[in-house]
Amino acid sequence: MTNRIKLPSRKEFLILVACLLLWLVVTVMFVGFRPEHPMLALLIASMFLASEKNRKLVMALMPFAVFAVSYDWMNIVPNYEVNPVDVRDLYEAEKSLFGITTATGVVTPNEFFGIHNCAFMDFMAGVFYLCWVPVPIIFGIGLYFSRQQKIYLHFALVFLFVNLIGFAGYYIHPAAPPWYVANYGFEAILGTPGNVAGLGRFDAMTGLPIFDFLYSRNSNVFAAVPSLHSAYMVIAFYYSLKAKCPNWLRAVFFVIVLGIWFTAVYSFHHYLIDVILGASCACLGIFLFEKCLMKWGAFSRFIDSYTKYVS
Repeated sequence: MTNRIKLPSRKEFLILVACLLLWLVVTVMFVGFRPEHPMLALLIASMFLASEKNRKLVMALMPFAVFAVSYDWMNIVPNYEVNPVDVRDLYEAEKSLFGITTATGVVTPNEFFGIHNCAFMDFMAGVFYLCWVPVPIIFGIGLYFSRQQKIYLHFALVFLFVNLIGFAGYYIHPAAPPWYVANYGFEAILGTPGNVAGLGRFDAMTGLPIFDFLYSRNSNVFAAVPSLHSAYMVIAFYYSLKAKCPNWLRAVFFVIVLGIWFTAVYSFHHYLIDVILGASCACLGIFLFEKCLMKWGAFSRFIDSYTKYVS
């Protein structure tokens, strides 16, 4: 006898179609069409219909999909249309709190590393920053396939939750990154393209325009506070302590956390203030999720049902 493919229920199918259509219509109308949009929708639908195992995987990855859509949809109403952009005040606060005294006067840590850098640190900075999103996502997928679905869902949902907190921060206080001040001064020029800043040295060293490609797609440069670069690996490190993981992996994650924090400042992409606020976002998100939301009966039951569905 041949095994029959277990198709999704009518309700599951209709929800899938409705969500994909909503995403495509809103994105095309208010953000802009890109060829990868229908291709991604087709991939999701194909996986969802292919088998029960694939369907569970699609649903398990939904927190990351919601994160990506939320990030994209911020282009509908840019943060600089909601509140004025802070260019000077953040720079002055950084210099006041963390300024480094040199022979020519007080400079920010970014400006100090702009003068004092070396090839080894340039290379390591690029390596650490490339861990920003891939390592947490690979870690999450590893949790899922190692049958730690409940820990995985906590990790994935906190990842989404922290991003939403950070996105709110972008709208509450739009702010320019350090490289913007170095290149354009203290006037907010809307439509300014993204910039690789200090990470351009990694591209030049390796001959691979990795960061040039990544930052050339950045449509809004006034989203420096908080530094979500600094938050993601904090989340991964915390859940590595909760999950069944080897100690060497936890040690590697801790080193990456410190490396990303350093790189954010070294590469001129974030002030130290941004890094502290980014790490604080991660801690706040973990605390609110684990100590508040999980104490709410309805939410806890939702997590149990979600875990059962994807297991």
